[in-house]
Amino acid sequence: MNLKRIVEETDTPAGRVFDSVVVLLIFTSIATFSFETLPNLPPAVISGLELAEVVLVGLFTIEYGLRLALADDRWRFVRSFSGLIDLVAILPFYVSLGIDLRSVRALRLLRLLRILKLARYSSAIGRFQRAVALAREELLVFLGIAVMLIYLSAVGIYYFEHEAQPEQFASVFHSLWWAVVTLTTVGYGDAFPVTLGGRMFTFAVLMAGLGIVAVPTGLLASALARVREEERDDSP
Repeated sequence: MNLKRIVEETDTPAGRVFDSVVVLLIFTSIATFSFETLPNLPPAVISGLELAEVVLVGLFTIEYGLRLALADDRWRFVRSFSGLIDLVAILPFYVSLGIDLRSVRALRLLRLLRILKLARYSSAIGRFQRAVALAREELLVFLGIAVMLIYLSAVGIYYFEHEAQPEQFASVFHSLWWAVVTLTTVGYGDAFPVTLGGRMFTFAVLMAGLGIVAVPTGLLASALARVREEERDDSP
């Protein structure tokens, strides 16, 4: 049977088994990562979890090697979303060889990206990826506008509230946190305006924040609708 068809397609029993095994390995990896965070684990359990990580990384490495070797365009696969996730899923282990991971804990968190490997096995997630690709330019423009709004909001609240609350709004950089949580309509309440001008400015920022939430939602909803229409048109 064609190995390429088994690895990349799901229209054969062997292909479905291959995909099921990979999904099982992903969930096993997530489970072992979670168990590692439990306090006071016996040394035997820690050793078992470390061994499981070595085995999992070995299997994921074989999977990555197979997909790379069988890809029609290897460089395109390496640069693709799935290829990058597959690489990042195993990279922390190899980078950490000979290094005390306690000094590079951020590398351990990259292991959680293995959960994104599940995107390859979900048609809904694949549809969402295509929608993001369709609306990419609009989303990038909106992201730029959102960053500018955050900065302008931080500058505005600094000038309104700095004298009244010099500790909370000590500088524009200190005010950025307030700008982020206010524009995203989260509002933790750890910093809030006390002056009339600051409160009026906050109201304007909150109104802009509604757009921050609504605009990308509308863009993605429209893109998803287009993807569904394309799928219906392509279906026999």
